[in-house]
Amino acid sequence: MGMRLTVDQFRQTALFLLDKVVETGCVDKALAAEIRAATLADDPEQVAIEAQRGRIEQLKKQCGKQGDCADCKQLLTVADYLVRKSVWAVGGDGWAYDIGYGGLDHVLASGKKVNVLVLDTEVYSNTGGQMSKSTPRAAVAKFAAAGKQAPKKDLGLLAMVYGSIYVAKVAMGANASQAVKAFAEAEAYTGPSLIIAYSHCINHGFNLTTGYEEQKKAVASGHWPLYRFDPRLKEQGKNPLQLDSKPPTIEFSEYAYNEDRYKSLKQSKPEVAAELMKLANRDAVERYVLMEQLAGLKCGQCQPGAAEPSPETKE
Repeated sequence: MGMRLTVDQFRQTALFLLDKVVETGCVDKALAAEIRAATLADDPEQVAIEAQRGRIEQLKKQCGKQGDCADCKQLLTVADYLVRKSVWAVGGDGWAYDIGYGGLDHVLASGKKVNVLVLDTEVYSNTGGQMSKSTPRAAVAKFAAAGKQAPKKDLGLLAMVYGSIYVAKVAMGANASQAVKAFAEAEAYTGPSLIIAYSHCINHGFNLTTGYEEQKKAVASGHWPLYRFDPRLKEQGKNPLQLDSKPPTIEFSEYAYNEDRYKSLKQSKPEVAAELMKLANRDAVERYVLMEQLAGLKCGQCQPGAAEPSPETKE
């Protein structure tokens, strides 16, 4: 958030100085007008960004020739902020779902152009593999030696409730093109964005060279539904939620029992494991069904948590 505010402030300072150097005749008026228009347009297309970089180089050359102009010297220190800047915050699930959730929610609710990427390993990877709120039911982790009893927190759904945040859930191994599309849309969106990426981890307890295959199974089981929630679609009368993965084709257990974090409980406490796996299977199915229902709603009733229209408003 601080980086976004800093970038925006430097950009405003650069625009202010740009006007001043035009007034003193140090910089070509037509060039300055083009730079200002492109800065305010904030076009995310690479062609537009490259064109603006070219203009800024011309601006720097003109300012550099004005050795006695204090405004020109100051503008040279912030001129690059007239080119569109992409700001991304990257963190894991322990930060995003748990200890940093309040701060994350504050940033997303601010409306500022901040992109957030959550690398979701479903466990506190950096501190030895403790359970996080992202850990799925039935998985074994530190502080959940008998298997996690509660289901996984749905960070994406919580963000979607705002209605003004771009939200996507991706898994590169399952659908690379969907992931690329999500990143492009998030970057182009003028407000905050949140991308939650499935991230296999050594704490999952399997050969990570097959990580992409495991991601495919996570999606196929319904545990990791792929979707994109783009608020801009509401302006077109469309449901902003687009579900990008198909209904489950395998049981959650078929995916889970490839990993030691689930298999270890089955070996030590088979009865407990069987009961938790039954609930985890249900969690995966219900999670996909919920997203499917939300994606199928008509616009006007398409925001998660939206109330059913009153009888007076129904035709």
